[in-house]
Amino acid sequence: MTILRIIWREWKRILVLPAHCLVLLVIPPLLFFLYAFIYDEQQADHLPVAVWDEDHSAVSRQFTFLLGQVATIQLSRQVSSLGELQDLVLKGEIMGAIHFPQHMERDIKSRHPVNVVVYTNAAAVVPAKLIYKEAAQVIITAGSGVILQKFVKTGMDKGKALALVQPIALVPYTLYNPTYNYQQYLVPGLITVGLQMIMIMVSVLLLNYETTTQSREELWRLSKGSASTIIAGKTLSHLVVAWLNFILVAYVIFPYFQLGLPIANGKFFVLYTFLSLACIGIGCMLSALFTDTMLATDVALFYTSPAFVFSGFTFPRWAMPWYDQYYANIMPYTHFLDGFFKIYYMDLPLHYARTEMGYLLLFIAITFSIAILLYQQQINRYRLVIQ
Repeated sequence: MTILRIIWREWKRILVLPAHCLVLLVIPPLLFFLYAFIYDEQQADHLPVAVWDEDHSAVSRQFTFLLGQVATIQLSRQVSSLGELQDLVLKGEIMGAIHFPQHMERDIKSRHPVNVVVYTNAAAVVPAKLIYKEAAQVIITAGSGVILQKFVKTGMDKGKALALVQPIALVPYTLYNPTYNYQQYLVPGLITVGLQMIMIMVSVLLLNYETTTQSREELWRLSKGSASTIIAGKTLSHLVVAWLNFILVAYVIFPYFQLGLPIANGKFFVLYTFLSLACIGIGCMLSALFTDTMLATDVALFYTSPAFVFSGFTFPRWAMPWYDQYYANIMPYTHFLDGFFKIYYMDLPLHYARTEMGYLLLFIAITFSIAILLYQQQINRYRLVIQ
């Protein structure tokens, strides 16, 4: 019954206190819809690309025509020199260019090496890769087609000619995000890392903010001086709010923007609950460790801010320096993300994420134990003062 009273009391505080209500109930839907709408275009199409044609042949014109049929590439300019090309890139008017060298048609038909250069602006990594991928596919296919036509015209059987032109057929098959969809890839990651930050930033106020609002003694009397009862009640109340945000994400935002796999929501819920408890545990530990609210908030902000970068979402952790890998492993989001990719993007059974759930359980056990120990010491000291 005592825990239920604390849960009810905490829910009322969430609705009344701006520090809780705004961050837990108002900001999440606004922030998550904003993330999703940023990438509403989903794919980077119609990227402006220039053509530098020094061959001026039927083959170069055919290549240019085929490149213009690709949705990713928009042939927007003709250039006549490398300097002009570089100037347009620096001005931001183009994101890449294709250079057809002199005598290209002659060299292709005589089976001499031909160097067609694809220029990309790698300051924008993903568009640069998309331009290269699409341009390379068109140029290689079209170049093979020119040689194939030459062999067929000499009377060679088409099958034999094709085997000479392309002895190995390479078939690329991209798993889990084949269209390089920004929305499918980035939005779930941004939303879940936002959830971690929200939960930790609010949880860090659960204990020390009672002093700021001058309600600490009331809470201690209600709990009969039990730190574990206080932390259990506050944890359960905030876990329910975390579940409300899960419903918002899994059953409103993801379906509306057609993100992820609805059949994986059950597994997602289990992993998300582990993340929520780990975040609340970290917040409670910091709240018990630092009685100064501002200091605790600053520490939590410093701790959570780099989570997206260090998690390995955009850059593999194994390629980071060892100390960055260590820092990444002391954040729950890192382990949540590893499991999230397995169960949500790959739709693997939940037991494939047992290692990640084990790490999250370790966070939960350590942080809540420390929080209860430290907060009980505060309560005991208060008892000695008033006696």
